[in-house]
Amino acid sequence: MLISTFLDLVQAVPNPPPQAPPGLKQPINTILGWAKWGVIVAGVGGLFICAAQMAIGRKNRSSFAADGASGIPWVLGGLSLAGTASGIVGMFLK
Repeated sequence: MLISTFLDLVQAVPNPPPQAPPGLKQPINTILGWAKWGVIVAGVGGLFICAAQMAIGRKNRSSFAADGASGIPWVLGGLSLAGTASGIVGMFLK
């Protein structure tokens, strides 16, 4: 009895799809596009910095190369998170 009442209550709660406020869809898409572009530029820059650390550290036989190599997974992790951000958020909002 209690479970059927709970299920009836859950089915009665409205669940409309997401909808942008009037006039904000295009500006928000523009801002998100700029953010995506910024993440791509930061990712490429991060990989270049890691490569430079590895090249410089190898030449001088220091731990600088190891620091560059250990930075690569962090850069790739950040890019992966940015690339899947909309899917992750969408999964939690369904």
